Amino acid sequence: MASFPSCKAVITLAILLVFLSSSSAQLSPDFYSKSCPNLFATVKSVVHSAVQNEARMGASLLRLFFHDCFVNGCDGSILLDDTSSFTGEKGAVPNRNSARGFDVVDQIKSAVEKACPGVVSCADVLAIAARDSVVILGGPDWNVKLGRRDAKTASRAAANNGIPPPTSNLNALISRFNALGLSTKDLVALSGSHTIGQARCTSFRARIYNESNLDTSLAQTRKGNCPRASGVGDNNLAPLDLQTPTNFDNNYFKNLVSRRGLLHSDQQLFIGGATDSIVRTYSNDPNTFKSDFAAAMLKMGDIRPLTGSNGEVRKNCRRVN
Repeated sequence: MASFPSCKAVITLAILLVFLSSSSAQLSPDFYSKSCPNLFATVKSVVHSAVQNEARMGASLLRLFFHDCFVNGCDGSILLDDTSSFTGEKGAVPNRNSARGFDVVDQIKSAVEKACPGVVSCADVLAIAARDSVVILGGPDWNVKLGRRDAKTASRAAANNGIPPPTSNLNALISRFNALGLSTKDLVALSGSHTIGQARCTSFRARIYNESNLDTSLAQTRKGNCPRASGVGDNNLAPLDLQTPTNFDNNYFKNLVSRRGLLHSDQQLFIGGATDSIVRTYSNDPNTFKSDFAAAMLKMGDIRPLTGSNGEVRKNCRRVN
């Protein structure tokens, strides 16, 4: 007679398989320690050169990671060009004429492919580049968790709906972040990324001409390169943090307390609401802000990653294999 495993053995095997399955889906800072030991040095070298060449690039690379994770998870989908089978995210309203740094990502990926071909995903390259950009500009460091795989498709509709626009009010911001597993504190900490980078006139025109909770001197300064008429100077740029636009510090929060937030969505964090106390804490304590920012970046990097046999490791970040 054939023998059959006992019920207990079957259950034990099932538990083991579940454990192995779940453990394989866990991201880890050591994911490439053996398969690509020079990964971090390779990425940092390219990012450092890019940021040295143009300080704004640090903010651009960080923003790419945000806009990737907020659309179907951190899967590198924002990097895909349009194809005959799908319309990519680069042309979505939050990204069109503003998302940048794709060439730098290409350079990083090319360098990584030379070091260890076919091993490291574009999604992970983006996660490391975001961290390195922050560190190079004076921000906190953190151990980036890795092991993501790349999406084989992208969704312009999801990008249009998933990334909070600069016109968002506080409740909408809290709701969107909460839906992704990010707390209200995470929202405020991550918004501190606006301590670096620039915004287009189209993103703050309505605020400087129509809103009253804005420092009058800042409004006058910004009106100088952002005319009221739509279509005139739309792409003119202004620093999100007037004082230190290329230093990752806590001046962004000091600006909010002084009604000097450039975007409507920025100033919403300090309008007598639920986030005021967090903003005050960060404006007075840069170390707490940087610590909370690093923790929030790790949480954001955990949003719905593709792992295991899902997705792929793209050879070229702009297209599927």
